[in-house]
Amino acid sequence: MSRFALLYIRQIKDSLRLLIFWSLPCFILKVAREVIRVSCIHHESWLMSTAVLIGLIISWSYVSTISLSASILFHLICNLQVIHFEDYAKLLERDCDVLVFIEEHTRLRYHLSKISHRFRIFLILQFCVVTASQFVTLFRITGYGGIITAINGGDFAVSSIVQVVGIIICLHAATKISHRALGIASIASRWHALATCGQNDTSQLRVSNSMGNLEAAMNPQNSQRINYSESDSESFDYIAMPTNMQLASYMTSYHKRQAFVLYLQNNPGGITIFGWIVDRGLVNTIFFIELTLVTFLLGKTIVFSS
Repeated sequence: MSRFALLYIRQIKDSLRLLIFWSLPCFILKVAREVIRVSCIHHESWLMSTAVLIGLIISWSYVSTISLSASILFHLICNLQVIHFEDYAKLLERDCDVLVFIEEHTRLRYHLSKISHRFRIFLILQFCVVTASQFVTLFRITGYGGIITAINGGDFAVSSIVQVVGIIICLHAATKISHRALGIASIASRWHALATCGQNDTSQLRVSNSMGNLEAAMNPQNSQRINYSESDSESFDYIAMPTNMQLASYMTSYHKRQAFVLYLQNNPGGITIFGWIVDRGLVNTIFFIELTLVTFLLGKTIVFSS
């Protein structure tokens, strides 16, 4: 964990900047809307109007900050796991035992399953609340016959920005960690291909051939004599046949890597919601479901007269 301390601190600082980056503009919009409302709607005393203004701003800021903080907390946890998956991708570049790779990947999948289990209810509730709130707002706006101004529609706009930003942050974090987890299989496949066809196996075969030539020189009767010339007076080479132990060692290493790649392909990992992996495909599905509901609502509320 000491190796990731600096990366953890950097991610925490980035999350705090993200919270300030989205909270401050929404707070300014909320204050501007409330000031316009108070200045346009006169009360009996300015003291009462100021007290109401401060109370509304404080209560809205508290609720909005809590909502954005929950989304950014999920975003932070996913980014911390991204650090471990990037380190795991670097681990595949080293010459380690396949069992070490499997144990490390199992540990990463265990942490992702814990995150998914603890945040799945939060993600579902946030998605349902934001969807219901946005459709009620859209229904009220399209069904309203008067003029929409900053006084009667500004509060809906600011609240909608906070809700949509929160769910976008959550979906972005979930798809990012799921994409990294799914990408491990492709990295392992490339590592398996390079280990099978690369220079490591070639060098091992050269070493085994040289050892075989040395054994053949010491024991000529156990080797095959191959003559590359037409004359018996010219030089000739002895090439030893590969032993069963060398072939078994090579095939064992190959089958271990192949089993590891199949394991990664069948256990991809990622943020899941009751078995559904939150990836780009699920985000596209959510987008088209929302688009379908929006067009259905607009078809029920908007009527064009000739």
